[in-house]
Amino acid sequence: MPEQLSIYEILVNASPLVQFVMVILALASVISWMMIFQRWFALNRVRRQMDDFEEEFWSGVDLRELYGELEEEEHLNGSETVFQSGFREFLRLSEQAGADPDAVMQGVQRAMRVALTREEESLERHLAFLATVGSTSPYVGLFGTVWGIMNAFRNLANMSQATLASVAPGISEALIATAMGLFAAIPAVIGYNRFSARVEVLMKRYEAFADELTSILYRASHQT
Repeated sequence: MPEQLSIYEILVNASPLVQFVMVILALASVISWMMIFQRWFALNRVRRQMDDFEEEFWSGVDLRELYGELEEEEHLNGSETVFQSGFREFLRLSEQAGADPDAVMQGVQRAMRVALTREEESLERHLAFLATVGSTSPYVGLFGTVWGIMNAFRNLANMSQATLASVAPGISEALIATAMGLFAAIPAVIGYNRFSARVEVLMKRYEAFADELTSILYRASHQT
């Protein structure tokens, strides 16, 4: 009974270009998994911090006191950043002599829009890489497959007696390249879709909070 080739032997004896393709796909897969776990923990942390802050915000705490507490914090994100940016601009503009309430609110909205944009960029960190890996890895693996099969048939043409055993290693390395491309792409696509949906939900909550804060500050500006 002929000895079966192990996957290790196939990888070691593969052509240099196919080996290079496999290394690239392996690195892309490892980095993708690192980013998937990083995004998973980061978005969970952001959601918990948002829940805690909004619970405190709606508990009836004085907004000036809340702003003072946030000013002492070093790392803010999410609703905290939106609130801090908007309330800071509100205090700065409303304390000016003869401040127009409408002009004050326009400045507050601009400050919060900038904060929202920065938060969206932070939430979407690494998602572009996952999208790139998910869309290109199958084609990179397919390139390795085509090259491996081409080499297998080139070797077959140089043989006087062709057998399946003579082309099996080349075809095997080609199929492994395809499998590695899918192995890198599938988790990246799932991670990208999952995290994109979570970012969209978080951004809607940010925007809803910004609208509610705008209403609160609008009433405060017209009472002074």
